[in-house]
Amino acid sequence: MSHSQNIPAILSEIRAFVETELLPLEEALIAPDGGFRSLLPVLREKREQVMDMGYWTPQMPERAGGMGLSLADFGRISEELGRTPIGHYVFNCQAPDAGNMEILHQFGTAAQQRQFLAPLMAGDIRSCFSMTEPEHAGSNPVWMSTTAARDGDEYVINGHKWFTTAADGAAFAIVMAITNPEAEQRHARASQIIVPLDTPGVEHVRLIPIMGDTGEDWLSHSELRYNDVRVPVSNLLGNEGTGFLIAQERLGPGRIHHCMRWIGIAERAFDMMCRYSAEREVAPGKPLATRQTVQNWIAESRAEINASRLMVLDAAEKIDAVGAYQARVEISTIKFYVAGMLQRVLDRAIQVHGGLGITDDTLLSFWFRHERGARIYDGPDEVHKTVVARQELKKYGLRITH
Repeated sequence: MSHSQNIPAILSEIRAFVETELLPLEEALIAPDGGFRSLLPVLREKREQVMDMGYWTPQMPERAGGMGLSLADFGRISEELGRTPIGHYVFNCQAPDAGNMEILHQFGTAAQQRQFLAPLMAGDIRSCFSMTEPEHAGSNPVWMSTTAARDGDEYVINGHKWFTTAADGAAFAIVMAITNPEAEQRHARASQIIVPLDTPGVEHVRLIPIMGDTGEDWLSHSELRYNDVRVPVSNLLGNEGTGFLIAQERLGPGRIHHCMRWIGIAERAFDMMCRYSAEREVAPGKPLATRQTVQNWIAESRAEINASRLMVLDAAEKIDAVGAYQARVEISTIKFYVAGMLQRVLDRAIQVHGGLGITDDTLLSFWFRHERGARIYDGPDEVHKTVVARQELKKYGLRITH
């Protein structure tokens, strides 16, 4: 029986693993003297357990050592893992590594796959993706200043990047840089190039504090400078000028991964909200859940989470059937809808918890800090809404090009 045919049993086993093996570790994760690095020894043990279960790198094709799941089936797993901040890491499918694995598998040469993909899939190293620049609006990805000039058998890279997620502790970055500045098509000017982060000229400027939290490893965001960084031309991913094409191949499935992870977070916050409202008394014998406002929040959250799940799985099935480009409206729709749903559910859960909700005694404040960016990264909500609106308006004979 294939993994896809057995997905209900797999989900059940993963759900039990998350409940019994991972949720008990969260207290140490958010403790003042804790954090991700303090958990590394025990997380390595949990990763070995996942390997033994046969669920390692579930997002990858079977021939590459993954589970060979459809995008929709992996989305269901991503939801289960999203219920804890350490779920995806323990299964080796955390961003940005998951996306980097996918594009290295699809576009990497045999040598690149041996040098970079194999240790990444084995969990021996971490990686990052370096695209956004502080000097330019991230919502306009074709507008960048980082260049990679050809000098014999090398590229010489110069540029300034930030929000390079997980650069802290990563072995290599996949860098978006302009290699073909004279190309007539704006989307044909940039390339993706693999840059080992120990290469001379790579400068780690700082960890960017996000709402008071600098984060660790894949939870961190770095500012980097590339100062005359030389790498072999053989580190080019795909062909010159195909950087944005590769990025789109990465971002379509990646948004399914993110959205289902957000649904997992929302489900966990929803459970916390319901439990607390049922137990917390506002007067003798009167729990919070007896208040109509709280009941409305519970009902609205249940409906929005359920709607989000159906929308994302529908988008995943369309990507599997016709590709990310043909599903771009569905992808944009889920990106802004699910990100907004997550913010609303987290906000309601915090409000139900009252003062406790804004402390670091629960995961709610952790998620509120780390996930506010959901409405910004991978394209801000406003850009995705514009994509959807313009495609809809075409049906009425109106084409908006600016």
